[in-house]
Formats: sequence, structure tokens, C-alpha cells
Amino acid sequence: MDKNMSLRKLTTLGLYTALSLAVYAIESAIPPLIPLPGIKLGLANIVTLILLQHYTARDAFLVLTARLLLSALLFGQALSLLYSLAGGLLSFAVMYPANRLLQKKLPFLTGALGGLFHNLGQLGTAWAITATAGIFAYLPYLAVSGILAGLFTGLCAHFAGRYMISRLK
Repeated sequence: MDKNMSLRKLTTLGLYTALSLAVYAIESAIPPLIPLPGIKLGLANIVTLILLQHYTARDAFLVLTARLLLSALLFGQALSLLYSLAGGLLSFAVMYPANRLLQKKLPFLTGALGGLFHNLGQLGTAWAITATAGIFAYLPYLAVSGILAGLFTGLCAHFAGRYMISRLK
């Protein structure tokens, strides 16, 4: 833990981590809207986008990493951790500079890029594990679903962020 992080900030980030984990758990319990593996809304990313908009990139990264590790520990398997980390970290690596470039004004575009790259990271991991080039036939479906889900989560982050920040900051 950073010695300079205040107790209030640590508590706030803990609340965001718990919120993103709860959203992840709820979404995991809902049957998929589209019966294709790997396609889901990624609602927990709303919290990451809110943090990128209103907190530091370091804060967003800490909460994202904690959620990925805790969700794999509580709900997943070792292999699911690889997919989640690959998707989540690649997504973050793209969302952070995109958010800065867009001056934190268009979270739905940041979310769309994050959704796309999350799915690309997971597809790359699947290819690395299976060494099957045929897996890339799935790319168009994952690209479209990642962009659409990211647009949705970005819009949710835009509206929810306004409400939440005034209460938690």
C-alpha cells in the first residue's frame, strides 16, 4: 500500500472494488443475451470507466486488478484468470491513453475501444493456449460485440459517474 494514500481514498477505492465485483457477480448469474461464448456486456467495466473519468489512472488500475484477481478467486478457475487478465489489462492499456486523448469527454468511445481490445486480448490468449488459427474466425463477432458492449458501458459510466462521484469523492 502506498504510504501517501489516505485512509479515505483507500476506503473509497475499496468501495469501488466491491461495487465492480458485485456487478460482475450479478452479470455472471444472468444468462447470456447471445449464446456465443465470451460475449457479454462487461458491466463491471463501468466502474473502471468512472474511475478513469474522475480519479487517477493508477486508482482505476488498482481497482481493475483487484476485481480481476478477486473475481477469478471467487467465481472462476485458473484459466479464467488468464483470459480476464489478458482482456482487462489490454483493454486498460488502450482505454487510458484514449481517455487522455479524448480529454475525458467521450467515455462511450473509450468504452468501445476497451470492449474491442478486451475481446482481442481474450482471443489472443485463446490462440496462445490452443495454437489453433481457426479461432480467428470468431474475430468479427467478438469485435462487433466488444464495440457495442463498450459503447453501452461507456454511456452507463457517463451517467452513473455524475451521480456517484458527488457522493463518494
